[in-house]
Amino acid sequence: MIKRKTVLFLLLVTVLSPIVLYTDTLGRSFKTSFSAADEFDEDVTALTLGGVDAKLNLLPQESSTTLKEPIGIVYSDNDSLDVDESAADLQLGGSVEHKTRVLSTTYEEGDRSQRENPIRQVTDGKDDSLQRGSELTSHNASQNLETEHGQQSAQTSGKGDHKEPVKTRNEKPINQTVILDARVQQLKDQLIRAKVFLSLSATRNNAHFIRELRARMKEVQRALGDATKDSELPKNAYEKLKGMEQTLAKGKQIQDDCAAVVKKLRAILHSAEEQLRVHKKQTMYLTQLTAKTLPKGLHCLPLRLSTEYYNLDSAQQQFPNQDKLEDPRLFHYALFSDNILAAAVVVNSTVSNAKDPSKHVFHIVSDRLNYAAMRMWFLANPPGKATIQVQSIDEFTWLNSSYSPVLKQLGSPSMIDYYFKAHRSNSDSNLKFRNPKYLSILNHLRFYLPEIFPKLNKVLFLDDDIVVQKDLTGLWSIDLKGNVNGAVETCGESFHRFDRYLNFSNPLISKNFDSHACGWAYGMNIFDLDQWKKQNITEVYHTWQKLNHDRQLWKLGTLPPGLITFWKRTFPIDRSWHVLGLGYNPSVNRREIERAAVIHYNGNLKPWLEIGMPKFRNYWAKFADFDNEYLRDCNINP
Repeated sequence: MIKRKTVLFLLLVTVLSPIVLYTDTLGRSFKTSFSAADEFDEDVTALTLGGVDAKLNLLPQESSTTLKEPIGIVYSDNDSLDVDESAADLQLGGSVEHKTRVLSTTYEEGDRSQRENPIRQVTDGKDDSLQRGSELTSHNASQNLETEHGQQSAQTSGKGDHKEPVKTRNEKPINQTVILDARVQQLKDQLIRAKVFLSLSATRNNAHFIRELRARMKEVQRALGDATKDSELPKNAYEKLKGMEQTLAKGKQIQDDCAAVVKKLRAILHSAEEQLRVHKKQTMYLTQLTAKTLPKGLHCLPLRLSTEYYNLDSAQQQFPNQDKLEDPRLFHYALFSDNILAAAVVVNSTVSNAKDPSKHVFHIVSDRLNYAAMRMWFLANPPGKATIQVQSIDEFTWLNSSYSPVLKQLGSPSMIDYYFKAHRSNSDSNLKFRNPKYLSILNHLRFYLPEIFPKLNKVLFLDDDIVVQKDLTGLWSIDLKGNVNGAVETCGESFHRFDRYLNFSNPLISKNFDSHACGWAYGMNIFDLDQWKKQNITEVYHTWQKLNHDRQLWKLGTLPPGLITFWKRTFPIDRSWHVLGLGYNPSVNRREIERAAVIHYNGNLKPWLEIGMPKFRNYWAKFADFDNEYLRDCNINP
């Protein structure tokens, strides 16, 4: 019995022991597996797009320190894709250059770890490219978000201190502004292409196509209208554009001869250039005509003033302070004009900026027609404490054709024919030199200053299209170093040199003058009359006028003979004294205008004309008293 129990016990131990041992091993195995799975789950859940410190066991992750922002690429806005489609293209890595450069910057350490990673070694190829494409998509998506955010912040703040990638955000709105009229331009191009098809023989013989094309052209023209921006187009403009494009596609199938199309386009281009040339010439002529025409208000003003002047007693027609007219210790101005309003602005602006107006004397000379009106204006509107003298050119009895060669030339039939014959006016390219104002001796009085003011030492000559902005008394203290004329040189950006005014193909000019010599400006000139008389300048002027009897030595006007007469007798003064170009150049620097002592509206766009540039008009208009009863009666407004 005892043996039997012993045998059964041993058998039981023999059977159960393996079971117990196996069960214990299996438990430990399951426990180990579950703990490893938990660790893997923790690693995976800790993974973020921004990058974390912990790394995957087999798939290495880039650290935030090695991740670099890709170099931005500006995408073209010329395609018809909407915003969502463009964003999708960016996420898919539409730009090969962009994708390559991103990979080169973000996988500098990834390539090194790839060699140590068994999974990368097994899945190198397709799986690797898929993973990189996924990461690239993440980068591009984040870049798009940053770009949109940068655009929003740029619109609200208008500022930003950005590095190279952010430059894309600053440049993209510029591209958008450039293509604001892209659809308008496309419609215009379609009309040009349609005109080509209308003139080609192959398409012109297709009556059905021609009817359809003409109908499309009318639709596009109505849709286009006067629009200059896409925002001004009607809502159905895009439908008209697509319809026209379909019709033009049919034309391409009918007409497949590219040489004929090219030939027709060249003909259209040549015709457009010829029309442009004609329009430019017509514009120049009309501008010159407008500059010569006297506005109704300025025609009314002298008539109104002359009537008032002749109703005055002789005692009321006299100016005060006439004892100052020949005092050389005072500051004397010479102004020769037949424009009452312009002369008034010159005097008002000078007196307004003078430190001591009582020391300033204005000598105004006008023609017979405007003499009474000019006197009446300054009698009714005296310039404060300054002294005024108004003379008629007829008072200078010494100035006649026997003394002045230019007077003899101005009265010749050939000169009058040159200025007033219409058939010659249309054929002359230099229309600005054909202005009949050059027939007036008023423009040539500047060459007779010592004869007009025999008892004065210095005179400041002013044109009637200038505005004085500062006190000018400093000009009298400038040492001209023995020269006669003090003027601002004009050979800066415009390169106004002698060869632009004088005919250097003539031996008389080429032997005596330098074609590259710097020109200077009339309009504000300080003249030393003592040196003038000493060097006999008036006789020099007469000599050259006699040599130019056939008008072959220089262009018409008063500046060319001035350049010749005062050759090597002109002292250049600082440019801030006299700024020119406000009558023809819209790009005159505002800062130069503000700091100038005198601004000059030389050119055709005078500030009292409607064609004057509005941006510069206020500098002149603020010195014109538009509330004056005479100006109101003649409907002269700012």
